[in-house]
Amino acid sequence: MRVKRHKVFLVCLLGICVVSFLHYYTALHNISLLQEISSPSSHLNTLKMLRGFFWNFPTDDIPFKQDRQKSSHQKDFVDLPDLPDAKQVVTNLHKQIFELRDDSTPFFTHTESGALCFHEGTDLAAFASQGRLLKHYEERTPLKDDLINAGKKDVRCPCRQGWHGPQCGIPTVVYHSNLPSKSKVTPRKIPRRVINAININHEFDLLHTRFHELADVVDTFLVCESNFTAYGDARPLYLKHLILNGTFDYIKHKILYIFLDHFPDGGRMDGWIADDYLRTYLTKNGMARIQGLKPDDVFILNDADEIPSRDGILFLKLYDGWTEPVGIHLRKSLYGFFWRQYGTLNVLSACTAAMLFKVYKGDGIYLRRRSYYTMSGFREYENSTGRILIPWAIGSPVHYAGWHCSWCFKPEGIYYKLVSAQNGDFPRWGDYGEKRKLSYIKDLIRTGGWFDGSEPDYPPTDPKEHMYAPKYLLDNYDKYHYLLENPYAKGKR
Repeated sequence: MRVKRHKVFLVCLLGICVVSFLHYYTALHNISLLQEISSPSSHLNTLKMLRGFFWNFPTDDIPFKQDRQKSSHQKDFVDLPDLPDAKQVVTNLHKQIFELRDDSTPFFTHTESGALCFHEGTDLAAFASQGRLLKHYEERTPLKDDLINAGKKDVRCPCRQGWHGPQCGIPTVVYHSNLPSKSKVTPRKIPRRVINAININHEFDLLHTRFHELADVVDTFLVCESNFTAYGDARPLYLKHLILNGTFDYIKHKILYIFLDHFPDGGRMDGWIADDYLRTYLTKNGMARIQGLKPDDVFILNDADEIPSRDGILFLKLYDGWTEPVGIHLRKSLYGFFWRQYGTLNVLSACTAAMLFKVYKGDGIYLRRRSYYTMSGFREYENSTGRILIPWAIGSPVHYAGWHCSWCFKPEGIYYKLVSAQNGDFPRWGDYGEKRKLSYIKDLIRTGGWFDGSEPDYPPTDPKEHMYAPKYLLDNYDKYHYLLENPYAKGKR
């Protein structure tokens, strides 16, 4: 009898243990711990614990052991020189304040004949010839003063190719845009200050390209980096290291570094929560640390792979009379500028600081959503400014005003993008082991194919064509050749 009681007791105890374990399992599942352990990206965390060095990924997907002699390939997409001992580096990069100052650059000049001309867009040699010709006629016909004076009134700035308007300050991408008020724009006496905000993961070659393209027209770059990927995995602060080791010294005086030290609740399960939050935090934290902001300063929000051309942004800086919000027609390409896609990507990217705060409530994600007319401050802002908000876009489907280079990395960089990507774009290709193989990725670059097995039809491209790629990349062809020509095309080594 006593033995039976013990058996019953043990069975009951075992049942309690099983029930407790099931509750514990459910709790772990709800906090996403088991999901994180079983996720495709867990191999990264395991690798970090075992090897302790991020750059030593194998050259193919982690479960496969071939080609391990190339285990240092990650250095190919982020050059991260040795840094001083972290304990000796004292930095408050993410707390610094940036003070905006007026740009004193003399963009326009008054000629002897009284015309106001934009330096860069005016053919000064032709203008000088025009002046000499006018003087010649004055000397030969001194009695025709009225005719000469009338001629002086009609003197216009002779424009260089690519520039238009009375002052030769309107670039082709604006001249051929859908700006409804292009005939009413006028030069400003004091240029606007331009703020360009971006989030960064590992797009450092494109970041250099942005800086060189826009350095003389953008007054400050708000660059946000997180110690989490868009998927929620921990990541090193690569950009911070590159700033500290001097890589960006040529533009450091214009960088306002923003550090996002947390991952948003729910962002692991719904990647769009994380995607939106990145832009929200970037805008709110960055703009709060800017001093001297004026209502008509320009705010531009881009993804890291969206690079506006200099001329269109310069127009926003130098002219009054354009409406807002402002989109940008970007040349679309995949894996490199050699795979150009049809059409353009037209992204709402810019507005004044006043519109950002009064209509969008200081949150950049609303600028991207094209829903300004549903915002509570929309009508009030129109009434206070006396201007109707009419969206327009710099450029056109046949006049590129910048570049969108999607998945433009070496194969190792594409691998990292796969495992870092948010859990929102489905299917999430980083979840499939065969898609993470470098051999597979190289073949995608070679053919221009997509992860779903399709091979889109691409229009022919020529590196000599206008707006093929940003000037900085073309000027440094040897360094960035992997973006400018297909490294895996037939006949290439």
